[in-house]
Amino acid sequence: MPTMDAIDRKILAVLQAEGRVTNVELASRVDLTAPPCLRRVRALEEAGVIRGYHADLDPSKLGFAITVFAMVSLRSQAEEDLRAFENHIRALPQVRECHMLNGEIDFILKIVAHDLQSFQEFLTSHLTPAPNVASVKTSLTIRTAKHEPGVPLD
Repeated sequence: MPTMDAIDRKILAVLQAEGRVTNVELASRVDLTAPPCLRRVRALEEAGVIRGYHADLDPSKLGFAITVFAMVSLRSQAEEDLRAFENHIRALPQVRECHMLNGEIDFILKIVAHDLQSFQEFLTSHLTPAPNVASVKTSLTIRTAKHEPGVPLD
């Protein structure tokens, strides 16, 4: 990881909040001229600190009214079995996040669906019959009080 100074952190804070800002505007906000600002952004991208840029879409406006968190336990935690499950999950577009956990539950998944019926079909057709799955416990999201992508920056 590269050594980052206060200007790099300002750059990251602005880009995290507003990824479409122009380089000229970004440079102005962090008190640089455009060329060194662009060099810093490119260096942060090349170092993998900035992984990419994307639009933050509202799932409900696109017909995905249901968000579910699924806690998945596997029969085996052997590395090849964990990787097989992860590969299976990567191929399912409804699964938006997949995190391996320590403890009783092996994975937590964030899943979107158009409605309860389509989620139930996804659950029974793609998740519970997946290789090595011992159990799946689900919780339907009632509302989201906070959605803050990224990390806190000074």
